[in-house]
Amino acid sequence: MAKKSRNARKKAHETRENIIHPSSFKNDGWHPLDSEIDSQRDKKFVKNIKPRSEGQDVLMQSIKDYSLTFAIGPAGTGKTYLAIAAAVEAYEKGDIDRIILSRPAMEAGESLGFLPGDMHEKMAPYLRPLYDCLGDRMGGKKVRQLLEDGTIEIAPIGFMRGRTLNNAFVVIDEAQNCTYGQLKMILSRLGWHSTMVITGDPDQSDLLEGMSGLAQISDRLDKVKNIAICRLGQKDIVRHPLVAEMLDVL
Repeated sequence: MAKKSRNARKKAHETRENIIHPSSFKNDGWHPLDSEIDSQRDKKFVKNIKPRSEGQDVLMQSIKDYSLTFAIGPAGTGKTYLAIAAAVEAYEKGDIDRIILSRPAMEAGESLGFLPGDMHEKMAPYLRPLYDCLGDRMGGKKVRQLLEDGTIEIAPIGFMRGRTLNNAFVVIDEAQNCTYGQLKMILSRLGWHSTMVITGDPDQSDLLEGMSGLAQISDRLDKVKNIAICRLGQKDIVRHPLVAEMLDVL
């Protein structure tokens, strides 16, 4: 009997070892948010995010009113930040059970070569902007805890296939680097009691010309009344004023 019990414990231990969990970023405890967690104390955050332009106001209201929202516009318009802020707000209110963030693994024209480590380590450079937004809204320690228990999931686009995302807030960032087929697959993942926000700038795609599906899909869905297509412009840029001036002429 004791032998059977030992065998059962051994089998359970082996099973646990084979499970890839978000907390197992690296054996020595590496985590993308370590620098924030170790060097900064969690601070009090502004509870309510206020729009700084008319376009941002429309986007924030659309996210509240629609299950699917496209946030399309140039860099610096706050697309990703507002989407993640809305996701955090929905989670803290109890409206959703989990937050799912995804973006394609594109190198912005630069070749990074072979990246060592497991999937989480390889994806960390691409997903860092999402970690930064989460850390800014929730604090590094809380984000790390929610990542470890699976409440917040950050994954590459390819890991979305075959899933149904119920009771979740889903943010697809940098969608201009998704093909038409990838975006169609992602859109079909939307489940019950879920909200999905897709952000991107069709003018900054790192794919070969004609491969990005964001502009085509957003144009086709513009006629669907239960989907919000929010188009932001230079006047909605909230970074340094030079960013808007440069993008006007570039």
